[in-house]
Amino acid sequence: MSCPVSPKLDFGGTTPYEDYVHASVLHTLQQQWSKDPREMSFLVITQVMELYFGLLCFEWRQAQSELRANDLRAAVQTLRRSDLHLQALSAAWRPIARMTPTEFNSFRDALGEGSGFQSGMYREMEFLLGEKSASMLVPHRAVPAMHDQLEKSLALPSLYDDVLAALRRRGFDIPQAVLDRDLTKAYEPSAEVEQVWAAIYRGNDRDLLELGEALTDIAEEFARWRYDHLLATRRSMGSKVGTGGSAGVAWLEKRTQRAVFPELWTARSYV
Repeated sequence: MSCPVSPKLDFGGTTPYEDYVHASVLHTLQQQWSKDPREMSFLVITQVMELYFGLLCFEWRQAQSELRANDLRAAVQTLRRSDLHLQALSAAWRPIARMTPTEFNSFRDALGEGSGFQSGMYREMEFLLGEKSASMLVPHRAVPAMHDQLEKSLALPSLYDDVLAALRRRGFDIPQAVLDRDLTKAYEPSAEVEQVWAAIYRGNDRDLLELGEALTDIAEEFARWRYDHLLATRRSMGSKVGTGGSAGVAWLEKRTQRAVFPELWTARSYV
């Protein structure tokens, strides 16, 4: 029996691809506010970033579920996959970073006070990484659904909290005070947690070593994304006030100094 030489063309309605991807909807979401063609590039890339923010939140919640089920290998696979998403997210900065100040200024006024700093999904992503702050809920008060979701996420365990809880269940000396801390506050390093990671890296439990490395990859790629954001901003607008009224480069420089999963970095000095 011979195979058909041409793909099926008539589906009697919308294509299965359209039904699955909703491409026609996606391509209606780019509304330029200026006549500058570079704005389309900026707009599409920003929307792609938003989709990746949502995807990363999905993956890290999945990893949390797997950690709670004590399925360490599945959690590591999910974390490894999310690191690839982070790499793609970082790559999205390149076209924006190549804009000269004049090119960026040609459509910057269209942004008004808009800024990626106001992204609710990016804030959710930071909360999942342990970068929590109640003050970051303020910009979202006018969008009740987003505000309620972020308020809930603020009080829930971060990905790292679930990692530490999983390590304690495996018999490691994670202090109860670390697990019972105020989850609405940003995670602060613990000397005891640092020693747990040092012991893991001195040991030969391959699953735990892979967990540590998967988390370190995420922390490194997230730091790279923040730094690339800083460079793109510095290159396109110098030290001017940010589009959302922030201190621009100065604010981003401050954010790049914070590392997520901090003990995974400092523990290496004791191995």
